[in-house]
Amino acid sequence: VQLVESGGGLVQAGGSLTLSCAASGRTFDTYAMGWFRQAPGKEREFVAAISGSNIVRYYEDSVKGRFTISIDNAKTTVYLQMNSLNPEDTAVYYCALLEGAAQRMHITRGADGWGQGTQGTDSA
Repeated sequence: VQLVESGGGLVQAGGSLTLSCAASGRTFDTYAMGWFRQAPGKEREFVAAISGSNIVRYYEDSVKGRFTISIDNAKTTVYLQMNSLNPEDTAVYYCALLEGAAQRMHITRGADGWGQGTQGTDSA
């Protein structure tokens, strides 16, 4: 599976940004897609996950109410709409794919495939 992120960039505190991730290659009957992020000097952390069926979503507490994860009708592109951004959101954001339930990605903070990462924010 290939995951290619796009949409990162510079945004002022309080602003918004949308990240996209296009998946291609192998397909799965049950899968989840999600976003993780890694800030400088910190470990990679879970941000959000969505089931391939577009039914279930999970969010890290720090982004609830500000970030929204969604998936397109073709179920191959996942988005992360980020609002009310603050400097603590500055990180490299990684797209992830898991064969299985979104709950497993949320609980284990793991994935079977990763994108190359995109600088999500660099809030001024």
